Amino acid sequence: MTDPDVIVIGAGAAGLAAAQRLAAAGVTVHVVEARSRVGGRAWTARSPSGLPMELGCAWLHSADENELCALALRSGLTIDKTRPPWRTQINDAGFRPADQTDFRAALARLFARLDEAGEAEGDYSADRLLDPGNRWNPLLNATSTYMNGVELDQVSVRDFFRYRDTGVNWRIVEGYSALMEALASGLSITFECPARLIDHSGPQMRVETPRGNLRGRAVIVTAPTDVLSAGDLGFHPALPDKIAAAAVLPLGLADKLYLGLDNAEEFPRDSHLYGALDTVQTGSYHVRPFGRPLIEVYFGGRFARELEAEGEAAFARFAIGQLASLLGQGMRKRLHPIAATAWGRDPYARGSYSHAMPGHADARSVLAAPVDERLFFAGEACMVHDFSTAHGAYRSGVAAADAAIAALRNK
Repeated sequence: MTDPDVIVIGAGAAGLAAAQRLAAAGVTVHVVEARSRVGGRAWTARSPSGLPMELGCAWLHSADENELCALALRSGLTIDKTRPPWRTQINDAGFRPADQTDFRAALARLFARLDEAGEAEGDYSADRLLDPGNRWNPLLNATSTYMNGVELDQVSVRDFFRYRDTGVNWRIVEGYSALMEALASGLSITFECPARLIDHSGPQMRVETPRGNLRGRAVIVTAPTDVLSAGDLGFHPALPDKIAAAAVLPLGLADKLYLGLDNAEEFPRDSHLYGALDTVQTGSYHVRPFGRPLIEVYFGGRFARELEAEGEAAFARFAIGQLASLLGQGMRKRLHPIAATAWGRDPYARGSYSHAMPGHADARSVLAAPVDERLFFAGEACMVHDFSTAHGAYRSGVAAADAAIAALRNK
């Protein structure tokens, strides 16, 4: 590894965006990545028959204003604009149309209260906005785990209010990894090279890794908040304000399971099932995504952590049992586990996407602030309005690179 002007830590969407921006400005840049691949929490695997399966990011959120859409199209990728099946249920699968209408009304009331609370003084947990004793509270909490990675008692109303969502959600047919690989094109990246320490005490920045040290004029850090708060990436001198901000912006957990589905044509393309309506401990089942013979299962929050602790087989055992109870015991022979995630046990992620703890929405700006105009921070957790998304990570990387370019020119 040769010493560049700027060292970027992490080859996810934020790191790749930063590196491309720097390279385009004529700044020499080198990326160090702990994994053996680019993409970070955007990761597309393949089924035995070769079908793409999104183990991380799946959707282009706010797609009508998401620059990743244009980047994907310029890279020759295909955008699918089928509306997501969330909040609906296949008829005759345990969720009567009248109950679906009632649930959507409860969800609308919760969102309206979140909007009102987000504009008011003070900040507190979103669970305080639930109707006491409402029959849909467990399913509302489960929905929060898919959206936020945590239950409503860990969601800041102010942070939730600040999130920008146009309601337009598209997908990349070839998978998110194809977009990440396109973003990595032409960049200098060293893989399997986790950064361990950033020494910013001297005139040059020094990054220590198991494969040698790098020196540069500036460093852009895109490590997830849980990696920072755990001390897996250290700083000398220490940065207690950054670590404290990371600690109150932890990563929630959203895990996925993919099941192969025999005789899939029985079910509509891009349809949906909730496994249960009266408990937070339920899967959310996306049936035949893109019309493929698969079921994409979501688990979130505390329940996902419990399943992770039991091992990968626990995801399939639970999901197949829940689907069999809904659709008949004959489903057991038609469902075949293919892949499951465990983002909470991934040492380079430790979770899925960030949420601000109640009372700490302003920590995002603290985390994003540069140090001495030569140590910069990026990643979805740094974004006030676009957190938890790949496009938020991308935008944060561009912003960090622009700040680094300006600082280098000033010096």
